[in-house]
Amino acid sequence: MPSKIIVTVNSNGRQAASLARVASAVGYNVRAQVRVKEGVVAQELEGLANVTLVEGPLEDQNLVSKLFVGAQLAFINTTFWGDEVAIGRSLAEAAKKAGIQHYIYSSMPDHSVYGNGWPGLPLWSAKFTVENFVRQIGLPSTFVYTGIYNNNFTSLPYPLFCMELQGNGSFEWKAPFHPDVPLPLLDAEHDVGPAVLQLFKDGPRKWSGHRIALAFEVLSPRDICAAFSRGVGRPVTYKHDPSIEIKVSIPIGYREQLQGIEVLFGRYQAPYFGPELSAPDEALRLWEGYRGIEEYAREVFPLEEAANGLNWMN
Repeated sequence: MPSKIIVTVNSNGRQAASLARVASAVGYNVRAQVRVKEGVVAQELEGLANVTLVEGPLEDQNLVSKLFVGAQLAFINTTFWGDEVAIGRSLAEAAKKAGIQHYIYSSMPDHSVYGNGWPGLPLWSAKFTVENFVRQIGLPSTFVYTGIYNNNFTSLPYPLFCMELQGNGSFEWKAPFHPDVPLPLLDAEHDVGPAVLQLFKDGPRKWSGHRIALAFEVLSPRDICAAFSRGVGRPVTYKHDPSIEIKVSIPIGYREQLQGIEVLFGRYQAPYFGPELSAPDEALRLWEGYRGIEEYAREVFPLEEAANGLNWMN
């Protein structure tokens, strides 16, 4: 059985929790940082064999300095809660000092570096800045760029991925993406863990410095809706709208992200991962047992909707 320790952060998020479940099940020890030991996911992880929760914020330098000690591997997905660049740098420096053998960072592109008038999306640009720092300090590292989560789709009135329930029982997805331009998709809960675990198994000799487009399907909005319709057994239509409607309170900074998406993917129809990466071939070589959007819509979407207090499926 594996005896190595994997460090994860923000471990109640979909990416890190996916890895913690898979890696712990096959014998890896997972040291999983969470801000607080509250919520369904943190409680689930605390109950798993081989998982040790580390509670506290990533702004705590004492916590970060100890987080990687004695570990060999790390999967790091920073978030925009707090100063993401400062936290990302702090984690990388601590991992370097502790001698981490393979550091996998969940990054995203900064489209502004490619010119063409493309704006950089603020929440992605921060990750790209952290990625460059990780490279500069010489960590043996790999970078995964994640596609659009299947789990983003909801009938709740959240912006960009709302599958709005219509009066006739059908769903409508309204977004600025061109109806026929393909988008990369990923079931983060189901597929991040197995793919990242395979990267660890292959090791940095194969993957050091490499960027990987982690998406297992590439479908246009029209095709996404067709697959979703087959899954839920109801009509699902796509409506192109150059403006993203915001009906609920959103986190600070996310409005600017949405405005950038309107321009980058709506006006310019830029490739999602930039011009240098494409999906899904490399992801499929890592993990073939992915959960596609149709399966998600059929088997998971109704459960998540019910958990959110919705009852359209009854």
